Amino acid sequence: MSLLNQEGINCKKFTGYKPCIPGVDCTEECQSHEPIGTRILIINLDAMGDVLMTTAQLPGLKREYPESQIFWITLPSTVPLLQNNPFIDRVFGWNEENRLVLTQQRFDVVLNADKSDRACAFVKRLEAGEVRGFTLSDRGQIIPANEEALYNFKMGLDDHLKFRVNERTGQDILAETWKLPYQRDEYSLLLSLEEEAFCLDRKKAWGLEEKVVVGLNTGCAPLYPNKKMKVEQHVELIDMLAADERLVFLLLGGKEDTRRNDNIALEFADLSSRVIATPTQEGLRRGMCYENLCDIIVTGDTYGMHLGIALKKHVLAWFGLSCWTEIDLYDRGKKFYQPDLTCSPCWKKECPYNLECISRIDLRAIADEVIAFADSQHQALVAA
Repeated sequence: MSLLNQEGINCKKFTGYKPCIPGVDCTEECQSHEPIGTRILIINLDAMGDVLMTTAQLPGLKREYPESQIFWITLPSTVPLLQNNPFIDRVFGWNEENRLVLTQQRFDVVLNADKSDRACAFVKRLEAGEVRGFTLSDRGQIIPANEEALYNFKMGLDDHLKFRVNERTGQDILAETWKLPYQRDEYSLLLSLEEEAFCLDRKKAWGLEEKVVVGLNTGCAPLYPNKKMKVEQHVELIDMLAADERLVFLLLGGKEDTRRNDNIALEFADLSSRVIATPTQEGLRRGMCYENLCDIIVTGDTYGMHLGIALKKHVLAWFGLSCWTEIDLYDRGKKFYQPDLTCSPCWKKECPYNLECISRIDLRAIADEVIAFADSQHQALVAA
């Protein structure tokens, strides 16, 4: 009797293009059956850091739907962040072809994390048993798709709530939005075996094995340029720490930070083996590897911060225009911000106050935290 019907075959591995086991007609017999269960589509097109933070929902999603097939659609530039993820069955880049493929399917649950016109309009085109998160009204307005998404929705409309009242993390809020029990799950990110081997090789080549490696994420995405410290501040911070020979400094960032990192490294030409500008143009996954070499990450509220959290590093994060309450460091690190500044946070792209929230970052306090971390690492080695 054929297993095939108009719904296809109830197996995750079946594509209709070729069998998963050569020589076996899987329409007649299945030797590697993996039931599909609940079909779930995640829509998250926001910034890379936000996408990484959303992966913290995956363990809870699998607890709620242990037998399930999880698809995720995101921007092409962000697809690499979701590769090699054990919770996700398939990742789709945001393009016309993939949108066409997805709109011709039925999903039991659609989870939209994005309050954006394009994501919400796409939701309207999908055949779904249930939509959680955000959708588009008949008047073309972004609205919550379910009652549990209302608090998240109001966070975008009420500055007082977002900037002064809210004390919940983004993970907590999104779990409520998607009707998932919140258990403070960690981000989900897994390096491949090849990437792990690359990290070990580079650690040996750069002589990092006996050092405490301090990653300095120096830049930020162009959309919010005022998240980053000045070059002079990074130089001053390294100056405060350079005398401690236990420390090696890796300058981290993307393509847009190449010149910035080179300029910082030039200030320490006599310490070139200890102040290293990592390659910034080898792709997203390789950039993850360079950050993985670090023991502690010093960063603004950027993708680099979220990557450090995902890699379970000790993170020292400064905040100015963005909301520190929404970030969970999972008890590995410390946040630095100016609670007495009435203008911070603000999420403005231009600052009328000469970026006081950045100029007032306490570099001495950050340096002290780095030293304290290095001391704890040394004590752990001695105890071992």
